[in-house]
Amino acid sequence: MDQDTSVPGGAGTRTAERLLTELRDEIGRADTKASILIAAMGMSSGALVSLMAGENGWRPGHLSGIGAASWWTGCAGWTAALVCLLLAVLPRYRRHVWAAGGTVSHFQDIRTAALAGELSVALLRTERDPFPALVGALSSNAGIVAAKHRWIRTGLALFGTGVLALTVAAVTG
Repeated sequence: MDQDTSVPGGAGTRTAERLLTELRDEIGRADTKASILIAAMGMSSGALVSLMAGENGWRPGHLSGIGAASWWTGCAGWTAALVCLLLAVLPRYRRHVWAAGGTVSHFQDIRTAALAGELSVALLRTERDPFPALVGALSSNAGIVAAKHRWIRTGLALFGTGVLALTVAAVTG
């Protein structure tokens, strides 16, 4: 971090701790949303394929030109939506690398400090002045929330496009 994170008398620490808790809760909510959407996509795609392929032996090749284009557009939309939603739940790692003399605020910091044989010192330093670690964790977690929300929004838009295109395929035949 290039910014000055030293704060006299611990000012802002409680606010930073509260915001960090809120960000971590939001990460959990975003993961839950994406997981539910992934499950809904799986159930609805299975139901759609069962309905269309069930009794009549339906195949995409039986569709008109508009129906076939809509079908494949819908399939592409659903596939892209699934990829986006999976990226939303993909674990994220910070770009910041812990260095000797630093505080710890993330599991990567803890692991790196432990491998360097400096975990005890880093924990004491963090306990003595938690604000730099909190600032780093806030920045990192805010980036994670933003990325998860971006992937969820994109996935929802693609899912909606896929549903619309598949509906057009079903109606136009």
